[in-house]
Amino acid sequence: MKIATKVIAACALLTGASAIFAQQNLYPPLQNVVQLSANGSVEIRQDLLSISMNTTRDGPDAGVVQSQLKTAIDAALAEARKVAQPGQLDVRTGNFSLYPRYGRDGKSIGWQGSAELILEGRDFARISGTAGKIQTLTVGSVSFGLSREQRAKVEGDAQGIAIECFKARATDIARGFGFAGYTLREVNVSAVEPGFTPRPRLMALDARAAMAETPVPVEAGKTSVVVTVSGSVQLK
Repeated sequence: MKIATKVIAACALLTGASAIFAQQNLYPPLQNVVQLSANGSVEIRQDLLSISMNTTRDGPDAGVVQSQLKTAIDAALAEARKVAQPGQLDVRTGNFSLYPRYGRDGKSIGWQGSAELILEGRDFARISGTAGKIQTLTVGSVSFGLSREQRAKVEGDAQGIAIECFKARATDIARGFGFAGYTLREVNVSAVEPGFTPRPRLMALDARAAMAETPVPVEAGKTSVVVTVSGSVQLK
């Protein structure tokens, strides 16, 4: 009885191994498959401006500091909303924080807070002029970016360049290994979205210039829209 049980178990084990072997044969290892990628890049001038304006206050009473920050932001918002226009000059509040200050002995000695207003859009003259008129805040940073509409104009060109580069590389690799050509197995297309680029030399604006309603000096640069095509090809 014990012997029969062992024979049955051995047969079951052998049957399982045969099934696994047969399954592996259904998916033979890939041969002559190459993974590669190519980039397409188009340079374009940035058409989106973002100016961050902020202020700080400190004092012994948290409520007073918060009230001062709110007054500064409200005045700045009132000035910016006079000329706000969707897409051309959008106005939004940014960081608003209030935290205690401590002395060397670890005891609280007062409160400090900061508030931020962001002017953003495609109308550089309107944005820089508005920033110069706001007297309750000072310029913290100036940065440039690319609008969705501008990026869409050149993304197709960058994609076309990437595809042609991918095809050329695949052809060169196939010929280099002595094959007549290739067939496409899988492909992935992705675009790198350029973000805002700060301009360090334009980040600071003298507070007295802002009080004199002087437009913030701005000058946009260029950025690159990059599309990557990656995938695998079967050499044949």
